[in-house]
Amino acid sequence: MTYAIQQMELTQSVEALLSANGLPVSDLQDGTRVILFGYMAERRLCGVVGLEICGQVALLRSLAVSIKERGSGLGPALVSYAERYAARRGIETIYLLTTTAATFFERHGYSHASRKDAPAAIAGTSQFSDLCPSSSAFMVKPVAC
Repeated sequence: MTYAIQQMELTQSVEALLSANGLPVSDLQDGTRVILFGYMAERRLCGVVGLEICGQVALLRSLAVSIKERGSGLGPALVSYAERYAARRGIETIYLLTTTAATFFERHGYSHASRKDAPAAIAGTSQFSDLCPSSSAFMVKPVAC
């Protein structure tokens, strides 16, 4: 299936979907520059993903898919869309933190990395330094240009 994914603003629907999936929203509200992409069907938000650009690296974050859409391929489509967006902007590497989806991201080309090897720009994000527990899997993927 092809999804018409588009850039989105932070809305109550986005916040609700992220919160329902146990993902933080507090730093999205404080002006952090996170670009959100989402897919809507029948005026309902089905999935969202965020990309926090930090120079030539980025943090993939806030991936959430509604229960009704899980297993449909929307999650991989959102990740792929964010990766292509990053590539067009000259991002060299994408990082992420996850407590629940390491296997999903491994299937999509991400590999585990040590948090101590995180670039300063990534380590300085609130997602890395405050919001995600130290037990989170830290993962990385080079961006194909």
